[in-house]
Amino acid sequence: MLTNEADLLNDLKDPNTQAKAFEVLVNTFKERLYWHIRRIVLNHDDADDVLQNTFIKVYRNIAGFKGDSKLYSWMYRIATNESLTFLKQKSRKLGTTDEGLQQQMIQNLQTDVYFEGDAIQLKLQKALATLPEKQKLVFNMKYFQEMKYEEISEVLETSVGGLKASYHLATKKIEAYLKQE
Repeated sequence: MLTNEADLLNDLKDPNTQAKAFEVLVNTFKERLYWHIRRIVLNHDDADDVLQNTFIKVYRNIAGFKGDSKLYSWMYRIATNESLTFLKQKSRKLGTTDEGLQQQMIQNLQTDVYFEGDAIQLKLQKALATLPEKQKLVFNMKYFQEMKYEEISEVLETSVGGLKASYHLATKKIEAYLKQE
């Protein structure tokens, strides 16, 4: 893991050490960011594309990173925004609504060779697809990634109280959906 975020940031901003520091950054965060993105876009190939775009944005904008938040919070915010933009573009390209795209993605998940979940995981993904965007993001970060509310607050730039309410509503909706199934 990182020895010191401040040192890594300095190395990322120094042209002499930037390439090696970026390699460290990618190796440190790629798996966590991949799974964060994957839970939003649901498809392995799409997640890889969004992850690549995320790291390109990080690389291009690292010089402007002020350090107001933790580095990984900033990167998660970029990954989240890239994922949501990707989904909006995909639904527009397919001529469908966001909800229609979610349903299509769930159906595709059943045939995705990279999906390792069982029937219960598939039901959970279907339940998640019914949630509003913000509740889905909060649930994914809290439940799957075990992030603290304070960390999620930095990523989504929302109050902790609002996040707790979103998570509570999401869990209630998921429970109701699973009881229906």
